[in-house]
Amino acid sequence: MNKPNPQADVQKAQRALAPSPAPQAPGVRATARRAGMRKRHWAVLLSFVATVLLPLVIFGIYLWGVAEDRYASTVGFIVRQEEGQSGSELLGGLSALTGGTSSVDGDVLYEFIRSQDLVRRIDDRLQLRDYYSSFWRTDPLFALWPDATIEDMLWYWGRVVRVSYNQSTGLTELRIQAFDPQMAQAIAVEVVGESQAVVNALNEQARADAIRYADLELTEAENRLRSARAALTEFRIRTQIVDLEADIQARMGVVSNLQQRLATELVAFDELSTTTNRDDPRVGQAERRIQVIRDRISDERRTFATTEVLGTGEDYPTLMSEFEGLSVERAFAEEAFRAALAARDAARADAVRQSRYLATYVSPTLAESPGFPQRFVLLALAALFSCLVWSISVLVYYSIRDKA
Repeated sequence: MNKPNPQADVQKAQRALAPSPAPQAPGVRATARRAGMRKRHWAVLLSFVATVLLPLVIFGIYLWGVAEDRYASTVGFIVRQEEGQSGSELLGGLSALTGGTSSVDGDVLYEFIRSQDLVRRIDDRLQLRDYYSSFWRTDPLFALWPDATIEDMLWYWGRVVRVSYNQSTGLTELRIQAFDPQMAQAIAVEVVGESQAVVNALNEQARADAIRYADLELTEAENRLRSARAALTEFRIRTQIVDLEADIQARMGVVSNLQQRLATELVAFDELSTTTNRDDPRVGQAERRIQVIRDRISDERRTFATTEVLGTGEDYPTLMSEFEGLSVERAFAEEAFRAALAARDAARADAVRQSRYLATYVSPTLAESPGFPQRFVLLALAALFSCLVWSISVLVYYSIRDKA
């Protein structure tokens, strides 16, 4: 015999009293059931928590609870060049040897600040390796590992030293980070000092090059002048004529005297012709004298142009052409020597003063409050990167699964 079940009787009564569902019109779809979380939804949510939220929480705890505060020292400088014209600039051409533009010097300093040589020098003075690695146990993410090599030091130098260089203006600004403000300022001071040493070295090299080139030009000009004078002296010894121009003037003086004598005889002949007859013996004598003088003038001119100078085997026109060439070469050599001597003196005058120098427009600052690490910025960047990686990974996964 079955026992009565009051709960079952109540459920039957409720079903009997419940209104029957309204008949559905033809062509109308049934109402969708209420959506709910499925396994794939829970998997996506768990992956978001595991790859985004949990790392961000851990990273935030590290930033605010573990990471050491860092201080920044800022310094700004520019390579300046003395204004105004120097002696080498007035001569033209030597200014390119005695100094370059500030833009080129700024490029050199920019590469030097990021070089291994500078890191080694400052490490020898301030023991950078020991200083930055001393925080390895407390802040391994932002400190240097203890057994770092010089290449590792150079990589870490790029993290703690930010160089901002404007090539158009030549302005260079440095921001150096350290775990205490005094060390950051000390590193900035050392960087400025080493940069000044590089500029001084560039100056010394430019000066040495300018003086060396000026001395070479002066030596070449001196040798050229010596050769021109030696050639002229050899010409005088060979021809046994000390001054060819004076000798030619003496020869031409004979012709000049004969021409004056000829003019006098012609005048006398004209006077005689007007006062005597044609058959006068004096007229014949005057004509013979005139003809003799003309013949002598002609002989002198012919012998001057064709007669061989004794002991030379050459005539006067050939010797004159050679002498004029040697004289012109000596004159050019003397002018070149004077110009080279003035250029050498100008180069030495430029060398006594500093043509380029490092002008600091922002002295190394001493921080009063830590500026790094920028915790909110780093956390925001980490969140953005994590979200991008997570979303791309989910899209790739479902794309591959749907195609499978």
